[in-house]
Amino acid sequence: MAKKRKIVIALGGNALGKTLPEQMAAVKIASQNIVDLIEEGHEVVVTHGNGPQVGMINNAMAALSREDPSQPNTPLSVCGAMSQGYIGYDLQNAIREELVIRGITDKSVVTIITQTRVDEDDPAFQEPTKPIGQFLSKEEAEEAARKYGYIMKEDAGRGYRRVVASPEPKEIVEADAIRTLVNNGQVVISVGGGGIPVILENGHLKGVSAVIDKDLGSCLLARELDADYLIILTAVEKVAINWGKPDQQWIGDLPVTKAKEYIRENQFAPGSMLPKVEAGILFAESKMGRQSLITLLEKAKDGIAGKTGTRIHL
Repeated sequence: MAKKRKIVIALGGNALGKTLPEQMAAVKIASQNIVDLIEEGHEVVVTHGNGPQVGMINNAMAALSREDPSQPNTPLSVCGAMSQGYIGYDLQNAIREELVIRGITDKSVVTIITQTRVDEDDPAFQEPTKPIGQFLSKEEAEEAARKYGYIMKEDAGRGYRRVVASPEPKEIVEADAIRTLVNNGQVVISVGGGGIPVILENGHLKGVSAVIDKDLGSCLLARELDADYLIILTAVEKVAINWGKPDQQWIGDLPVTKAKEYIRENQFAPGSMLPKVEAGILFAESKMGRQSLITLLEKAKDGIAGKTGTRIHL
């Protein structure tokens, strides 16, 4: 029997599909791998990305406001909450069904709409770089900027897109509720899309137009829950250096000092593997004994057993 561990497992938004039918099929596969870990006795918290989903919602709500002038523009924070709700709905039902199939009847599965506090003075707000939503013509972009105050940028000749900040997560607002549920043996889905970015103003949590990196949000949650493992799922079984070159090398064991060295050498692509490795480092160095694992969803169980994946540790 494997040693029991508290695990935060971060699903990628793209791994959940780009349409509702794709998502319903994807969560069934994801739930089987998640329940593999639960079946071994581990305490599991599930987080997830929401890139394709929140973009779809944002586009739909923008189209509604264009078609019906009486409908106000929907804030990005509300779009994020919507995505957490419907992704969590599919995930919790698929995980619950898989638990029942395996005869595990003493666990509930619940989704918590999660807010993540950020610093309103974060430098990221001065230089928004994260593109969201659909491509627009120059005229449409100028109209969106005038009407809604959006910051629009041209994207490699493909049109104009809205850009928002990606500030550093500082606090998982619902961490205490998540912790209570996990400590009582329940399966929790939370921190969808990194969490809904909020700032604290005179005791009021106010949503802001930003996108939090879901791996950094998951890392913060894992630290606040005192988890043993942060599993960051990606499209490859292991992290590689010299990616795409003749001397490409897959890395299984990755001490924090070596990981930082590879980052200085620009071995990991920004917006792809780099934030995953950075989140893995932050978690691993936050407390002795904590480890991060980067691997494929279907390899998570083998990764915990030390058979595959890239393990980041002190």
